[in-house]
Amino acid sequence: MAEKKEHKIVSADTGAEVKPGASPKPQTAPHIKPAAEVGNAKGLRVGAVCLWVAAIVFEVLAVLVLFGKIHLTFMPLMWQLIVFIVLDLACLIIGSQLWKKANHIDPASKANPTKFWLWNNMGVIVAVAAFFPLILLMLTNKDLDKKTKAVCTVLAVIALMVGGLTGYDFNPISSEELDAAVEVLGDEQVYWAPFGKVYHTHEDCSSLNQSETLTVGTVEQAVAANRTRLCYFCAQRDDIDTTNLLTDQAD
Repeated sequence: MAEKKEHKIVSADTGAEVKPGASPKPQTAPHIKPAAEVGNAKGLRVGAVCLWVAAIVFEVLAVLVLFGKIHLTFMPLMWQLIVFIVLDLACLIIGSQLWKKANHIDPASKANPTKFWLWNNMGVIVAVAAFFPLILLMLTNKDLDKKTKAVCTVLAVIALMVGGLTGYDFNPISSEELDAAVEVLGDEQVYWAPFGKVYHTHEDCSSLNQSETLTVGTVEQAVAANRTRLCYFCAQRDDIDTTNLLTDQAD
């Protein structure tokens, strides 16, 4: 039988270390600020939209530079385009992360398939909008020198791919699936590792033996942290009906 792994366990509420088996909401020093339960989905979405708008603005500025409507005399044309492409990508990625975080706090319902698909693919859609027109315009611009066209087009294509991949939610959850998890587990504390998409009901689960540090909190906090699936071994151990729950059984 494998020896039980000793973990450092951190509270999702406070960020402070707690002892195994203790309440996930221990008394902490005054300088430790308690964290929000799961976060403000509306605020995150507003932030995401603002950043996406900024990304589109940087794309428009790149287009204006491309057609000579804006010219920064202290910087060559190629570098002007590169700067705006990089700024475009930065705003896009940060906005997409905020949007995905909001979707895990307040997920869409699968009862509305169109909204569910849109909500979980908005990052990809915005990535296309933020780069594809610019790529097309650079490729069809006959006045752009070959080096600038080649370098900036390749960079924009890479930015589109990176933005699309980071904007796509590979681990989506619906409101029905979140509600089912909350109904089954209630306020029971769950554990999750720094990486992965699974939460556990047992700190001594063998699946966690490779992790030095665990976070403990509610199932809502686990889902907000992108841990949307219940460990199948923990579910079996607790004799939990997984009919309506996402588990890692198929992984």
